[in-house]
Amino acid sequence: MSAPLSREELKKKREKYLVPGVKQLFAEPPHFVRGQGQYLFDEKGQEYLDMFAGIVTVSVGHCHPKVLKRTVEQLQTLQHTSTIFLTQPMVDLAEKLAEITPGNLSKSYITNSGTEANEGAIVLARVASGRQEVIALEHSYHGQSHLASTLTANNTYKQPVAPAAGVVFAANAYCYRCPFKKTPESCDLECALDVERVIETQTSGQPAVMIAEPIQGVGGAITPPDEYFVQVKKILEKYGVLFIADEVQTGFGRTGTNMFGITDCGVQPDFITMAKGLGNGLPIGAYITTAEIADKGLKSIINTFGGNPVSSATALAVIETIAEEKLMENSRVVGGYLIEGLKELQKSFPILGDVRGKGLMVGVEMSEPGSKRPLPAECARVVELSKDSHVVLGKGGLYGNTIRIKPPMNITRENVDTCLKVMRQALEKVAAVGVR
Repeated sequence: MSAPLSREELKKKREKYLVPGVKQLFAEPPHFVRGQGQYLFDEKGQEYLDMFAGIVTVSVGHCHPKVLKRTVEQLQTLQHTSTIFLTQPMVDLAEKLAEITPGNLSKSYITNSGTEANEGAIVLARVASGRQEVIALEHSYHGQSHLASTLTANNTYKQPVAPAAGVVFAANAYCYRCPFKKTPESCDLECALDVERVIETQTSGQPAVMIAEPIQGVGGAITPPDEYFVQVKKILEKYGVLFIADEVQTGFGRTGTNMFGITDCGVQPDFITMAKGLGNGLPIGAYITTAEIADKGLKSIINTFGGNPVSSATALAVIETIAEEKLMENSRVVGGYLIEGLKELQKSFPILGDVRGKGLMVGVEMSEPGSKRPLPAECARVVELSKDSHVVLGKGGLYGNTIRIKPPMNITRENVDTCLKVMRQALEKVAAVGVR
């Protein structure tokens, strides 16, 4: 194998051959050539603590030995067929998903990505219900296809093209910036009641389905009140509306208490969509629904790469590893430790306006004290400075002012201490300059 390019050479090559819309997280990006566990390594052999997991995707750690072994074994046996052929890995994965998802969800469609899973679930919901309109939440992110980007309520990820028809948006359960100017003590879940207002005023009164993330990922780890989805589900049932829980980021134990974030909310969805952590980095997605709904999808569907034997075998190994290594419990314990540490950090740095999330699905929103004016430049600076100290963080939110901390689920308390120390140093430098 030839030596890797220097980061300067690679950056020039990337700019020459990739479309400019493919942005980079960092102004001065490292060239990552290897991953192991919760660490990444650049072309010079320098180690970085990965606290973003390839955008919330590397669930059990980079190049996990058991998962890697299963992947290689399958590659050496059968690399590809398609959904139209009879192969065991896809069916075994569907059986496992039926075992670990809540309630009577039992029929799966295996795809390449979360975008495809979300779009496929919407199509089936429309067919099964005989209705068309779809409800999504403000600040949401559901993918990059035409329909999925229409469902995404964040203009950063929406191209200037005509949206798909039949999509409406309800207010988000964004307690830090309540759209109704309420406080948690006085809100009476106005955000949940807004779903009914949207049904009554923006739809025919008979929408097909609502799609929502239990905790918004790209939206900035926006975490609704505990009773939010219980109230929303009651409203949906009143109008006969199906419900899709988009678990592309929250799924597979990341929130620390259940395999899927919607179970934390005490709600049984009609669909769960998933991707990212399911494949630990290999391209895969899926939706699962009830037999009753699935059986109403009358026409045939095909996916050339969906249910790929390698991705399916890998996903099975990932699910087994999460259970065997108690990574959901680790997400709860270490995630709690992380959130406590961030709240301590918040006491020293008032520009950390809000610390939120569950388990290892955490966001820290940066804003000007008092006014809550978003601070995207300061957020980007903290992320960049942390990278310079070899800790990889993410950023997001509608305003680009939320630090996203969503690491592999095998991280340790010592890793959290390192992250908090580096963040403190970065925040000290930002505070010394002052907010812009």
